[in-house]
Amino acid sequence: MDASTQLPTVGVIGAGQLARMTHQAAIALGQSLRVLAADPAESAAAVAADVRIGDYRELDDLRDFASGATVVTFDHEHVPQKALRALVEDGVDVQPRPEALVYAQDKQAMRERIGALGLPQPRWRPVDSIADVESFGLPCVLKAATGGYDGKGVWVVERPGDAQAVLASGIRLIAEELMPLQRELAVQVARSPRGETAVYPVVETVQREGICTEVIAPAANLDEETAEAAAGIARTVAEELGVCGMLAVELFQTAEGLFVNELAMRAHNSGHWTIEGAVTSQFEQHLRAVLDYPLGSAELAAPVTVMANVLGGEPGGPRLDERLQHLLADDPGAHVHLYGKAVRPGRKIGHVTVCGEDVDELRARAARAARWLQDGE
Repeated sequence: MDASTQLPTVGVIGAGQLARMTHQAAIALGQSLRVLAADPAESAAAVAADVRIGDYRELDDLRDFASGATVVTFDHEHVPQKALRALVEDGVDVQPRPEALVYAQDKQAMRERIGALGLPQPRWRPVDSIADVESFGLPCVLKAATGGYDGKGVWVVERPGDAQAVLASGIRLIAEELMPLQRELAVQVARSPRGETAVYPVVETVQREGICTEVIAPAANLDEETAEAAAGIARTVAEELGVCGMLAVELFQTAEGLFVNELAMRAHNSGHWTIEGAVTSQFEQHLRAVLDYPLGSAELAAPVTVMANVLGGEPGGPRLDERLQHLLADDPGAHVHLYGKAVRPGRKIGHVTVCGEDVDELRARAARAARWLQDGE
């Protein structure tokens, strides 16, 4: 609790762009946001008033950070289970709880749990040798059981030799069948400790080289039966795993139906569109959920919203500020979110959102805006 405002202090482990945008939502609610950063130059650390420098892998740093916080939550899922369970034993309110978060941290545990729930998912198995991979069947996808994100820790394997270097790394792996995709979808659901849920409309996500580059909300030409099935899967996962906060369920859509791809228990790239495109943004909703406040409406605030990620481009060309001014003059209706991060080729440095009615027009506008901010042309 903040002594001056008598309102909650929410501790966020991690100080990336998700914490930065959560900080913006916290301001409106009067809440104090505390972030644990490895470096004062991190995205959220540059704007938050209460920044603690420490290592999320060190229990002593986590204990110091959590002291006096109303609730502790996450910008990423990489905090060790042992440390989180120690915080819970100390009496810290950690949300989502470690026993739920483990299914976003460990893909093998997630696959086992999703299977136990009877939910559709790709064929999979743990592998640790070429023989295992060949027995599973090629082509396939190898995934690091822990630590992967934005396409890292994922390898498409077409022949045994392709798997050799991955297996030689010694990391724990699972193999999954290479799905015949029609497209990728995502559903976000918020759940509070009291069990209240709010499900957002199903969105389409577009991936390039393992990185989400575009989100279309709601997913175009999605029949009502499939949309209801996707929402049902997300709600089941949230309730059965006891998730508190935002949950993103990534799905494969195929001719055979929907299959669960991955889970994230935090604000997620597939939900950035909600800042302008939904009645309640995912960032405000996450705060409401972890504090056990009544949840906000997850309904659309515009008929269609398209979000495009802005990636860092190659050096040269106009300065980023010049590109921003040009874009704002060219498209006054574009909503730009820059994360205050140093520009590196391929790094997410922001996103652009546009709202309207014509999905094709909006996709073109969002792509043009993101391309201009990335390349200056």
